[in-house]
Amino acid sequence: MNDYWCIPSKEDADFVVCMEDVLDVYELPYDPARPVVCMDEKPYQLLGDVREPLPMRSGDDRKTDPEYKWKGTCSIFAFVEPFGGKHHVSVHEHRTAIDWAQEIQYLSDVMFPDAEKIILVMDNLNTHKAASLYKTFPPDEARRIIKRLEIYYTPKHGSWLNMAEIELNVMARQCLSRRIDTITKLKSELFAWGKQGAIVMKLKYGGISKQVIPEKS
Repeated sequence: MNDYWCIPSKEDADFVVCMEDVLDVYELPYDPARPVVCMDEKPYQLLGDVREPLPMRSGDDRKTDPEYKWKGTCSIFAFVEPFGGKHHVSVHEHRTAIDWAQEIQYLSDVMFPDAEKIILVMDNLNTHKAASLYKTFPPDEARRIIKRLEIYYTPKHGSWLNMAEIELNVMARQCLSRRIDTITKLKSELFAWGKQGAIVMKLKYGGISKQVIPEKS
């Protein structure tokens, strides 16, 4: 038997400080004026069938030929407000600084337009930087969005602390473990998956246990 775990370096002060910052954020009392939002993104391969699968029959599984057509890649973005119940998933053709910046603008102006400050938890991906907003928008607009954010990064090799990553992993198992060949179909499947119900996350650290049930919308 062999289990795979993210094993951080020993005596890594950078890891510890980022981890404790994120855990402190998760312990904050819920405040709708200062929502805690986790953000993550996931690359996805679009694949089609070379041969039409044989449909499932009584007592027999669906049969899919192992040969497939590669139809390109895309990126799935997810925002989860674990303690307030908001959820947003979108699909972009690319994973660029511009795509990330557009999603952050949506977070600011559509998801939480009335928030005093948005507390954003995410990993250190190279596009997840304030500079990406300046690459995308005029300076005044980029600055306006940045001033609405309070950003906390998960530690390197510690992105499992990001609750949006947990949701993407559940999504991958429940919805994406099959071939989907177009972005249009992927969006439709993700929308249907999002309507099935809530994901329950149980967090336990430092003797504190917290149950999180984000609504899907």
